[in-house]
Amino acid sequence: MSALFHLDRSAPATLQRQVREQLVSAILEGFMSPDSPLPSCRNLAKNLNVSRNTVVLVYDSLVADGYLVSRERHGYFVNPHFQAEAVGGTGSGNGARPGAGLDWASRFKARPGQQPNASLSHNWQRYRYPFVYSQLDNSLFPVQHWRRCWRDAVSVQAIRDWGSDRYDSDDPMLIEQLQKRILPSRGIRAHTNEILITVGSQQAIYLLAQLLLDRQACFGIEDPGYPSAAHIARLFGARIQSLAVDEQGLVVDDQLSGCDAIYLTPSHQCPTTVTLPLERRQALLRLAEQHDFLLIEDDYEMEMNFDSHPTPALKSLDDKGRVLYVGSLSKTLAPGLRMGFLVAPAPVIQEARNLRQLMLRHPPLNNQRAVALFLSLGYHDALVRKLARVFEERARCLAEALQQHLPDCRVSSIGGSSCWLTLPSGLDGAALKRLAAEHDLLIISGDSYHIGEGLPTNTLKLGFSAIPLERIEPGIRLLAELKQQLSAE
Repeated sequence: MSALFHLDRSAPATLQRQVREQLVSAILEGFMSPDSPLPSCRNLAKNLNVSRNTVVLVYDSLVADGYLVSRERHGYFVNPHFQAEAVGGTGSGNGARPGAGLDWASRFKARPGQQPNASLSHNWQRYRYPFVYSQLDNSLFPVQHWRRCWRDAVSVQAIRDWGSDRYDSDDPMLIEQLQKRILPSRGIRAHTNEILITVGSQQAIYLLAQLLLDRQACFGIEDPGYPSAAHIARLFGARIQSLAVDEQGLVVDDQLSGCDAIYLTPSHQCPTTVTLPLERRQALLRLAEQHDFLLIEDDYEMEMNFDSHPTPALKSLDDKGRVLYVGSLSKTLAPGLRMGFLVAPAPVIQEARNLRQLMLRHPPLNNQRAVALFLSLGYHDALVRKLARVFEERARCLAEALQQHLPDCRVSSIGGSSCWLTLPSGLDGAALKRLAAEHDLLIISGDSYHIGEGLPTNTLKLGFSAIPLERIEPGIRLLAELKQQLSAE
């Protein structure tokens, strides 16, 4: 606590007055907890190098003014009633927080906070009907298996492996498990120097954008598409090219020819969930070679496929090294774990590794080891099979509920862990989303995924990975009632 005090012995104000003023400021700004006693008069006086009587007088005056309360044999405490009334943005002792007078807006070279994003609601758990995506029903997580992996990850031998800073390298066990268990299921073979572990897919996209884009570059992205990829590209000055999407995914035509790099989600297009057919993937690779552009494949929800014969990853078809593959375990293992990976030619990985080490060296190695163990013991494979069964059941329930309660709405696609729904013409998805939130129903409006202009606003994305099966039909029934109410208005 003594660090909160800065006494100036050459100032005209007495030491007693300085101690009082700075203690009052600490109370008003919320730095003093009502639950913890203040230092004794003797200890505070010793730490500040002032007389004990000085501190006694300050404490007594603050008790008299209501800032402090004295509890027999327990000491002095901040008055909780006074603090509740006083803390309300009063700032520091002179009425302003340090730095509040500076013109920060003129100093920022980038303003990422001004970019619109799809609202996923950080407090989605409080909604009774959370039709969100990228979140997981906690009851599906294999807690016991994960705890076992964490115990093994902090064994003496494991700590010897990851306890020291690897500077810029990753856990070799995790790299090996990706090579053996994750990538082969997508038809991908990769050498050790072609894989980089990232803090989720978001960091992989950021690293690639910083390496490949500048003010002369054109960055193509599906529209509707994943808006964060466009926001990242804009940070580096790239021109954004909106690319058309139809019922089969990215439209492969001459609109792509002027791009330097294209970001796409072929497995489950974000947000429509459609899968890019094999013929289009092959045509896209030919076009990339012909017009000399790169492809950033975000294998969105790569393992959530109900088809017994899933389409191979775009990367698996690439024999020219033009596809940079971004993957993540967040959708299956745990969104909060933020464990992703990048697969690309060795020169790209090396430069991405160099860039990453300037930011955070590497993702925490204890996390990497725990995930590696989870993969090696077969727990992840079992979890994926379980999620596939659960999601398929929920998808079927959602389709039936939509057919029953919203027959005038068109289901464009149900895939992975979400559904893309088109409302009747004239209905505003954003307005329906706001109305639904007032009734304990959380949905995502399609306008959140617009990259360019002119796309219809009567679309919704309904996720089913977080909502229990028994709440899907009642939630859709409520959504139908609210749609009817909005139509009447």
